[in-house]
Amino acid sequence: MRQLELQEYGKSQPYRLSVQERDTLREVLRSLTIEPEPGERDAYRLRSGSTVGALEIGGLSVLIRPKIGIPQLLSLACYAMGAVDSQERRWFDFEEQPALPDTLAVALAAAARRAFARGLLHGYLTYEEALPTVRGRIRFDDQLRRRFGLPLPVEVRYDEFTDDILANRLVKAAVVSLGNMRLRSETARQDLGRIVGLLDNVTLVEFPPNKLPQVSFDRLNKHYRHVIGLSRLILRHSAFQSSRGTVRAAGFLIDMNTLFQEFVTQALRDELGVTDRELRSDENLPRGTSLALHGRLPIEPDLSWWDGGVCTFVGDAKYKNVSGESVPSADLYQLLAYATALDLPGGLLVYAQGEADRAEYEVRHAGKRLEVTALDLGGTLDDVLASVRRLAQRVRELRNQAHGLKRAA
Repeated sequence: MRQLELQEYGKSQPYRLSVQERDTLREVLRSLTIEPEPGERDAYRLRSGSTVGALEIGGLSVLIRPKIGIPQLLSLACYAMGAVDSQERRWFDFEEQPALPDTLAVALAAAARRAFARGLLHGYLTYEEALPTVRGRIRFDDQLRRRFGLPLPVEVRYDEFTDDILANRLVKAAVVSLGNMRLRSETARQDLGRIVGLLDNVTLVEFPPNKLPQVSFDRLNKHYRHVIGLSRLILRHSAFQSSRGTVRAAGFLIDMNTLFQEFVTQALRDELGVTDRELRSDENLPRGTSLALHGRLPIEPDLSWWDGGVCTFVGDAKYKNVSGESVPSADLYQLLAYATALDLPGGLLVYAQGEADRAEYEVRHAGKRLEVTALDLGGTLDDVLASVRRLAQRVRELRNQAHGLKRAA
């Protein structure tokens, strides 16, 4: 298999691509720029964007490495999904492998071994079937409607204590999804094979990546939290298939813009001790949040703190390639629009460390103050959360200032 390796926001050397490979890459990796190499036929330079991970297209393997380390990336992704338990954070010290899917495979296998050490989790499932003998309860209405008085087969409902439950199905789907990729690590392939063998009696289910079911945890199944968190992460980002003609594409891809926003939002909620009804993301804003009257020019800030129907803080989380440059004016104009629409004295822009320096802007004739800060994503998860703690303190201060001004008015 041919292998292409890129760095996040980096430009590659010239690579030869078939027409189908080129078109499939454009379809799948929207943040990837493909530029023809002057004077060459079928040769292209690839410039990656904010999407990182691994992608396989027929006989072509594309790896896009994040600017931060793979262990840091996966720790942030797991935390953003709520998969990190504070008492078990040590389990998210990922051992880095040659590629991101290999790192995930080794981590998932290790988590599965820990979870399955007590045996596979079992639970009761309810089945409704037509059987030659009575089992459980007879469904008399269905028996009369479907069998017209015939005694057999019998429409019954019964409960069975089985390992074919949602938790195990999620793990199996994640293992199979990773196993379908061409892992570089022989150890990773062997580990996944052993896990699949343990789940032989569990049904293989294809879960939609954007509607993954939640698993509720209690004292009986809390030892599954880590492996379920990893499984949901894998399924969310690797349940991906596309095809153009005879070329098939599959992979594990993470958009760093989305990840950064989700991580900052979740980490701030945890640090501030608020719910998603108080510190809201752009997905659950009150209806009619807009810059103009009558709901016109709707706005969607990444971060906003609400006391009932009153907003007392607004901010945006930006992960983008602005290193070595000033903060884009468009980002500041956007933040100003948010502060104006929500009647706030200002707002806060949060960038990933290295993308922008700390700055403050006083807006003429508006009396508003726009602040820019950076969150360091390097180091361990605990290091990053320590930076979030300082960020949360500033958010709290800005919120208190706005709250005081609104009460005074």
